[in-house]
Amino acid sequence: MFHYKDNILHAEDVAIDKIAEAVGTPFYVYSSKTLSDNFKAFENALKNAKLKHTICYSIKANNNLGITGTLAALGSGADVVSAGEMHVALTAGIPADKIVFSGVGKTRAELKSAIENRILQINAESEAEINNINDIALKLGIKANVALRVNPDVDAKTHVKITTGKKENKFGVDWDEAKGLYLKTAKMKGINLVGIAMHIGSQILDLDPFRLAFTKMAAMVEELESAGIKLQNLDLGGGLGINYNVELPPSKDDYAQVIAQTLGKFNKHIIIEPGRAMVGDAGILVTEVIYTKKMGERNYIIVDAGMNDLVRPAMYDAWHTIIPARKTGAAPITADIVGPICETSDTFAKDRIIEPVAQGDLLAMMSAGAYGSSMSSIYNFRPLVPEVMAHGKKFEVVRKRTTYEQMLSGESKPSWIK
Repeated sequence: MFHYKDNILHAEDVAIDKIAEAVGTPFYVYSSKTLSDNFKAFENALKNAKLKHTICYSIKANNNLGITGTLAALGSGADVVSAGEMHVALTAGIPADKIVFSGVGKTRAELKSAIENRILQINAESEAEINNINDIALKLGIKANVALRVNPDVDAKTHVKITTGKKENKFGVDWDEAKGLYLKTAKMKGINLVGIAMHIGSQILDLDPFRLAFTKMAAMVEELESAGIKLQNLDLGGGLGINYNVELPPSKDDYAQVIAQTLGKFNKHIIIEPGRAMVGDAGILVTEVIYTKKMGERNYIIVDAGMNDLVRPAMYDAWHTIIPARKTGAAPITADIVGPICETSDTFAKDRIIEPVAQGDLLAMMSAGAYGSSMSSIYNFRPLVPEVMAHGKKFEVVRKRTTYEQMLSGESKPSWIK
C-alpha cells in the first residue's frame, strides 16, 4: 500500500524519506498489508469457487525471507525451482508438504533433497528426470511424490521471454508423449504418481489462454483416469498479470471461476503458484537523484539505482511507473531516467513525463516487488541493496546492504601471485 500523504509518498504509514534517512539509497521497501491482501484475495476467490486448493507462492518472484515468512504465516505453500529456494521456504516456516519443486534442470543433489524432505510433489519435466527420481528414491527407500509437467502448446500472449507453455519452449513433457510417459511412470517402484502440472507463462492479462490450457488439462485427466491413472493434484502454475502502467489484469475471482468451470468437475486438489500477482505491487525501489543534465533537447535524470538492482527494463523493455517521493506540483517535463552503470541499457525510462527533480530528491519505481531483488546482481561490483518491510507505522530492514568485504569474502588470489 503506497500512497501520498501531505504530498509525501508513504509505504503504509511510513514516509519514504524517513526510510531513506535510516538505510540510505537505493533500497527496496515492501508493504506487509499488500502482501496479506493479495494472498487473501486468492484464498477467498478459490474458496468462493468451491475448490480444494493450496496456494504455493512462487519464490522465484522474490526470495526475501521477510516476504516468504509473511506468506508462510498466512498459510501459504511454496513453488520452488532450486534447492536454495526450497531452503528459503523451509526456513521461512513453510511445511514440506506444501512445497512443489518445478524446473527443467533439477540436479540429482536437488532431487535427493526434495525426496528426503518428502515435499508435496516434484514436477518432473522429462523422462530422464523421472528415471533419476526413481533411482534416487529407491536408494533412499522413500517413495517420491511426482507430477508430470505437460506442455499444452498454448500461447499465453505475453512477452516472448516469459512464455513457457508453447511447443518450442524448453519446459515440460511433449503433450503427445505425456500419456505414454504416465503409463511408464506409474509402474516405477520409487514413484508415487500424484498429479499433473502445467505453467504457460507470466504476466498474462487475458483469461482465454488459461481457459484453453485448463480445458486441455481436463481432457488429459479424463484420458489418464480412463487408463487407470488416478490423480490427486492438478497443478495449474501461476502467471496472472498485474498492472504496471495501463494494463487491466483479470480479477482473482474471475481467474478462480475459469478454474472451476474447466476443472471443478473432477473435485481434485488444485494447486496454484502465483508469484508476480502476489508480490509485484507490494514492493517499490527507491532511488536518489545523483545528477540532472540536458544534452541538446534531451533531459536526463541520473539516479543511484542501476540495472543490477532492477534488470527488468533492460531485459524485457519493462515499464515501471516512476514517481517522486515528494510531490511539488511543478509542471512536468519529459526526461530519460537512467542509472550509473556503464551500459546504455542501464535505462529505466525513456521520454518519461515526470515532475522536474533536483539532485538529492528521491524517486520511486513502482510495482518492483517481483523479479526485482531476486534478479539483482553485483555487476560493476555494486553492493546488493537493503530490503525493508513496512507494517503500519513500523519498518524493519529484512536484508542488509552487503559490504565490499562480504562481497570479497569468498574470493582469494592464487598462491603464485607474490
